[in-house]
Amino acid sequence: MRRFLPFLLVCILIIMTSSGCSADRAGHQKSGGSREKMTLMLSAAASLQDALRTIQKHYQIKQNHVDLVLNFGGSGTLKQQIREGAPVDLFFSADENDFKELEDQGLIAKKKNLLGNQLVLIAPRGALPALHDMKSLKRPNVHRLAIGTPKSVPAGTYAGQTLKSLNLWNDIRQKIVYAKDVRQVLTYVETGNVDAGLVYRTDARQSNQVRIVQSIPDRTHDPIVYPVGILKTAKHKKAAGDFFSYLQSPEALHIFQKYGFAVPPRQAQ
Repeated sequence: MRRFLPFLLVCILIIMTSSGCSADRAGHQKSGGSREKMTLMLSAAASLQDALRTIQKHYQIKQNHVDLVLNFGGSGTLKQQIREGAPVDLFFSADENDFKELEDQGLIAKKKNLLGNQLVLIAPRGALPALHDMKSLKRPNVHRLAIGTPKSVPAGTYAGQTLKSLNLWNDIRQKIVYAKDVRQVLTYVETGNVDAGLVYRTDARQSNQVRIVQSIPDRTHDPIVYPVGILKTAKHKKAAGDFFSYLQSPEALHIFQKYGFAVPPRQAQ
């Protein structure tokens, strides 16, 4: 029995050492095989937030090593943040002009005109039934119209163009309430702080507290185009490129269409 004990101890020691090495190798392989977690920053127009939050969920299931951070605001404000050095990987604008300024400054590495939208006149649901078109804005009982601030909010630029195109600007300019982005316009109308507002159709569709009074003819304003692009200063260029490609995929485009965005036929296929 005494002779057997040293042999037994050696066997136990070999088993323990072998198990430890196996665990160490397995742990090393697991560590080496996992992908490094990275943060990808997307600055996008406020009107995109519902669609992009859905896309964010879908994408992070596919690419769980990517932490996709979404920063929403007026396109002009986001453009200025990027010009001042904000750590942004991709920019998704609701306006070609703001995007072009960054292109002209050499800040955009790759670009795609991806989506379209439509401007609509909205009012609080159940209020002012006599408000039935743009001309009704001149009525004395319509006291306030909300639009985005034209210098920083593309929807506000389109709204101003429409009011001037329809010869309404001079008649109602004193009624205008300016908002920091299109979603604030929607909130003003939902809460009854204004009698009407000009927003995108996609925004109006997300609220059951407003009604669409009129769809604004495209001829009254510049084309509504949503360009998306990768910044030359993107920290993770490959990951930014992968997400840029995903935004153009049938899955992502279907989500955009679900939220009411227009997708050019060649991309929808």
